[in-house]
Amino acid sequence: MLAVASPLAVVTPILATVFGLVIGSFLNVVIYRVPRELSVVSPPSACPGCASEISARDNVPVISWLALRGRCRNCGMRISARYPLVEAATAALFLVTALRFPVVASADDGTVLAASIVALVAFLYLMAISVALSAIDLELHRLPNSIVLPSYGVGVLLLGAASLLAGDLESIARAAAGAGVLFVFYLVLALAKPGGMGLGDVKLAGVIGLYLGWLGWGPLVVGVAAAFVLGGIVGIVLILIRRATRSSGIPFGPWMLAGAWVGILAGQELSSGYLSLVGIS
Repeated sequence: MLAVASPLAVVTPILATVFGLVIGSFLNVVIYRVPRELSVVSPPSACPGCASEISARDNVPVISWLALRGRCRNCGMRISARYPLVEAATAALFLVTALRFPVVASADDGTVLAASIVALVAFLYLMAISVALSAIDLELHRLPNSIVLPSYGVGVLLLGAASLLAGDLESIARAAAGAGVLFVFYLVLALAKPGGMGLGDVKLAGVIGLYLGWLGWGPLVVGVAAAFVLGGIVGIVLILIRRATRSSGIPFGPWMLAGAWVGILAGQELSSGYLSLVGIS
């Protein structure tokens, strides 16, 4: 069965980038409200200084912040640069995700197109929660259950649908195994050294294992290893510049997610290269 590039393969990265800007704007709401147990739907966004509701023209991702020079239109209160940074970063990361999971079609099987679209949606969702959870964990040292736990259901639903459409049941079985293995691995670490690894990290590990396992064992191993390498490097740098000590609590969630994306984007190539280097394959 020959899979070929579809017109959507060209358009999708552009759409993903624009969609990323919109989602980035919503993620700013999630990042602030979810850990504070506030609704992400109501009330509408408002200036914390003068309580005036943010108008539609002042809520255009990135552009409005630049046009207003980072200040409220009504009271002049400074608006954090985090907002446009999250929006721009999400757009860029959605573009990377769309390029990693291109939309493809088959000359004789429409389910190939559907499978590729569903897989892309699944990983766009993972990218969105990666941005939100990383920002929350860096600020508050928390990984909210209200984001992590539903991600199991979303991941199983989307990845399972992509597997069924592609006729690849092995991938969803591997995903389930990956989720279980990584959850248990992090749970053992958390129990072995209380306080060293939070239960939020353990719950997130299952989600990461689900996605990495769906891609393959190589991406799973690379994604896990990359998390500890990145976390270790950041910890050493913070100690060297005296922003932390050996006993400081450094959030690990962002590095778990960054490592996962190393596995997603380059895990297969890195694992295959390593095996070839040691003469195993």
